[in-house]
Amino acid sequence: MNAVERKSVISLAGIYSLRMLGLFLILPVFALYAEHLDGVTPTLIGLALGAYGLTMALLQIPFGMLSDRIGRKPVIAGGLMIFAVGSVVAASSHDIWGVIIGRALQGAGAIAAAMMALLADLTREEVRTKATAMIGMSIGMSFTVSLILGPWLDAAIGVNGIFWLTAVLAVAAIVVLFTMIPNPSHSFVHRDAETVPSQLGAALRNIELLRLDVGILILHSIMTAMFIALPFVLRDTLQLPVLHHSWVYLPTLLVAMGLMVPLVIIAEKKEKMKPVFLTGIALIALSALVLSMAHGWVTVIAGLLIFFIAYNVLEATLPSLVSRIAPVDGKGTAMGVYSTSQFLGAFVGGAGGGVLLAHFGVVGVFIACALFALLWLGLAFGMAPPRMLSAMLMHVERDKLRDVAAMEAALLALDGVAEVRIAADEGVVYLRVEKSQFDQDAAKAVLEGV
Repeated sequence: MNAVERKSVISLAGIYSLRMLGLFLILPVFALYAEHLDGVTPTLIGLALGAYGLTMALLQIPFGMLSDRIGRKPVIAGGLMIFAVGSVVAASSHDIWGVIIGRALQGAGAIAAAMMALLADLTREEVRTKATAMIGMSIGMSFTVSLILGPWLDAAIGVNGIFWLTAVLAVAAIVVLFTMIPNPSHSFVHRDAETVPSQLGAALRNIELLRLDVGILILHSIMTAMFIALPFVLRDTLQLPVLHHSWVYLPTLLVAMGLMVPLVIIAEKKEKMKPVFLTGIALIALSALVLSMAHGWVTVIAGLLIFFIAYNVLEATLPSLVSRIAPVDGKGTAMGVYSTSQFLGAFVGGAGGGVLLAHFGVVGVFIACALFALLWLGLAFGMAPPRMLSAMLMHVERDKLRDVAAMEAALLALDGVAEVRIAADEGVVYLRVEKSQFDQDAAKAVLEGV
């Protein structure tokens, strides 16, 4: 990356982190806080925790398309302001319905797609994968930091204070947006990073992509439902004050992050993606079963450790699978549908987890999570093992695109080239290749008409 790209990506990652911290900080403490709100029921606790997912799922693709029309920064700033207003509403509420409305407004500030579009505007194609990975890491770190900081902040300023803090973070993100991120020289639709409306039908008809969309929905449903039940397990089973919940999450998360790395390496480098993927799903089911039988420190820690290992592995491998299975020029659309499914999963897990807590208690929540994971395992078994190919982008001068079909055929005839799409309007060639066989100079010669 050049200096401008590096500054842009780091700043965008900072905005992502600030926003996701605002959503995740209450995750480990909200269920216990909500017990004291007026009108509360277990069902409404779950609805409040997951409400942001529904509005985010409904609005993130439309907001991304809106950013193509009126600009990236206005949409992002508007989304952050909606998020800040939702935080203030939640912070000011003394009844559960006010918090539900606030959480729904937080989700309505759905800027993920517009952020990815701005990232694409500010980075070259050859560094975009690295830039996207940095954004993904920032989101993962936000989740980890939230589980550790949430209980400490709850003890210091309370959940109301956390909501006020998230409003401040949203305003700080707007300042970063306008002071540290340059305006793109030009904006257009990037097929590798944005949802293209004409490609949505194909993405929704692709069975292999739908397996992954259902998978991320189930994973985030389970994660959200578990965090409705986990605070009660730590408080009531382990007799642990909320302030000390961080000391359970911190070591298990650190160990889990260390243990997940070899599994991801095996999946990517040893081309064992499907076995590692299925193992991760099976471990999610096992963790929920262990937690359903938890009666002391050993079982609670074991269940959490298994869950965090599996969750981290699946969060890393699922986007990789989407990228490998999606049409080479349809990655942005596939990831848009995937993200929508992810946010919808948070809503399903919150609402469903609340209902389960009301009728079956924490044990019922964990058993349902295990059954949901086993259902996912059954669906995933039929997945075709993905070809471990690499995506590449090359530029072509538009005045040389006299016969796109002939140029695509010539590129496809080269050794190592598995898929080719030329986006004439962008002057970009999207390829999926076997790197060990691909001759980039030969491809350049085709594009130059040599």
